[in-house]
Amino acid sequence: MTEQKFKPGKGIGQTVGVALLGMGTVGAEVLRLLEERSDEFASRIGGPLEVRGIAVSNLSKPRPGVDPEKLTDDALSLVARDDIDLVIEVIGGIDYPREVVLAALRAGKSVVTANKALIAAHADELSAAADESGVDLFFEAAVAAAIPVVGPLRRSLAGDKVNQVMGIVNGTTNFILDAMYTRGASYDEMLAEATELGYAEADPSADVDGFDAASKAAILASLAFHTRVSGEDVHTEGIRDITVADIEAAKAANSTIKLLAICERLVDEEGKESVSASVYPALIPSSHPLSSVSESYNAVFVEAESAGRLMFYGNGAGGGPTASAVLGDVVAVARNIVLGGRGPGESTYASLPIANFGDVSTRYHVDMQVDDRLGVLAEVASVFSEQGVSLKTVRQEGLNDGARLVVITHSAKEKNLEDTVAKLKDLDAVKAIDSVIRMEG
Repeated sequence: MTEQKFKPGKGIGQTVGVALLGMGTVGAEVLRLLEERSDEFASRIGGPLEVRGIAVSNLSKPRPGVDPEKLTDDALSLVARDDIDLVIEVIGGIDYPREVVLAALRAGKSVVTANKALIAAHADELSAAADESGVDLFFEAAVAAAIPVVGPLRRSLAGDKVNQVMGIVNGTTNFILDAMYTRGASYDEMLAEATELGYAEADPSADVDGFDAASKAAILASLAFHTRVSGEDVHTEGIRDITVADIEAAKAANSTIKLLAICERLVDEEGKESVSASVYPALIPSSHPLSSVSESYNAVFVEAESAGRLMFYGNGAGGGPTASAVLGDVVAVARNIVLGGRGPGESTYASLPIANFGDVSTRYHVDMQVDDRLGVLAEVASVFSEQGVSLKTVRQEGLNDGARLVVITHSAKEKNLEDTVAKLKDLDAVKAIDSVIRMEG
């Protein structure tokens, strides 16, 4: 662990110089609120905030109401200036922001960022730099925008033992899946609408393939289990393959389909602990609170030994909500700059191993077409039994040229369930497997 330094405060009434990196939707909203609420922020912090420089990629772009003297396309020079105390990074991406944020931290500047990909990939390096300089690195806005979940995991639950964090942390995919469920539309139709409404980017891969949620899952798991978890440690599946038939199967099971980030503390038969972090679409029972999270909203469940089950819900995307989370961090960090001291940094003392995804237990909902003849159910059931997978419910319906068999399993190891599905595909009695979806909640 890097030795943490104490940095004395500037003193009550002293100005905190701010560098804003990025002037997109979030950056513009942060700047507007800093200017409009300057007196309120000064009262909360103990001294005024002053934006002394703004780094942008295109200096020729019109920016009404922004002092052109403050604009620069040289972020590295800006964060190195002696009159800068606090850096707000809302550029996005990984490589260039990493270079600039590292330079800022090493120069003794505290940093507030909304960049989940950066934190998921380089939290260890950035946190070490912050410790070496005795400054803060805050990133509440990196997960679920305005929903306060990073802070509670870092501070409020620091005296508890968190066992699971599960939730909907990507608004774009939730909008698409919710609309598919309520309107009966296809994935392609709803992706097109999400793009038109601005929920999805021109290249939606980060959202629909689960990578955005995976970065957030890595951050949540790291905080919850005091263990370094990177985006590469997260088993990730997206929603591109979810069909109208899957949605109908969910309705028949009195469930909905949600893209979930699931972070768990696992304990094996010998009492050894490990950590699992996954992102995948799953069936959620209609009775579960996550099933009613609609449109682009996010919700996160935290289960701790003493606190029990906690739920955080709200708007997880957009300029306003993200700016709100950024400014919450700005107030906390600026107060530390004025009064001295630091907020909590990275805690990885537990250093638990990352579990193999095949050893994680879950349940499956398998929808298949089979021959309509005597003995088929026994053949199918024997495949499950051979792999050590117990059946919870089986539903059979007649089709024109066969039968439909819907199986819901009890909890079993992922590798056993995967092997079961593979062997079912080789069974002569099984004509097609239409859908395989995990079940949670």
